[in-house]
Amino acid sequence: MKELLKLNYGAIFEDKLIDEIAQVSILQNFKDGDVLIDFGDYIKKMPLVLSGAIKILREDFDEGELLLYFIEKGDTCAMSMACCVGNIKSEIKAVAETKVQVIMIPVVKIEEWLGKYKSWRNYVFNSYNSRLKEMLSAIDALAFMNLDKRLHNYLLDKSKINHTKDIQNTHQEIAHDLHTSRVVVSRLLKALENDGKIRLHRASIELLSSK
Repeated sequence: MKELLKLNYGAIFEDKLIDEIAQVSILQNFKDGDVLIDFGDYIKKMPLVLSGAIKILREDFDEGELLLYFIEKGDTCAMSMACCVGNIKSEIKAVAETKVQVIMIPVVKIEEWLGKYKSWRNYVFNSYNSRLKEMLSAIDALAFMNLDKRLHNYLLDKSKINHTKDIQNTHQEIAHDLHTSRVVVSRLLKALENDGKIRLHRASIELLSSK
């Protein structure tokens, strides 16, 4: 694990911190669709992403789910960190978007390292800042952006995360992430195709435009 940490975090963390992480943490692998953190869980470990991508969902008042943001290689989830430190039940759900490899850090070490390692403090604060910006963007999209634009941005994010122009999600899966109906998603996808931004195939969506 130490070599993996050096490869992925050697430019961020001190050598002594990398040694401590390797000593107390565990390496875990998840497949597409696996739930790392669920609503209501008490979070005992915080993930550092080595590879793959994880989507973070928020439960709404109607017991649905809303996509907040994705975390990728080098990231952690600031909201799970807050739940760790506060010992409160999770208000988010973390689901593997692709195959994911993570290092799970025990919660008891999070606060200890804040006072011990400058690189850890910077990493945590930068993570909070990045996730806050992404959540504000999600709020802005909900409040001010038409659903067709949200859908196109969602497809752009999917393309970036998966490093391909072919999106494999079903219309129902997209509707779930955007908290709308499959019928609405299908109609909007057809409109995006007519605008030349995507091409619909039997089992996939091909992204044609990045704007």
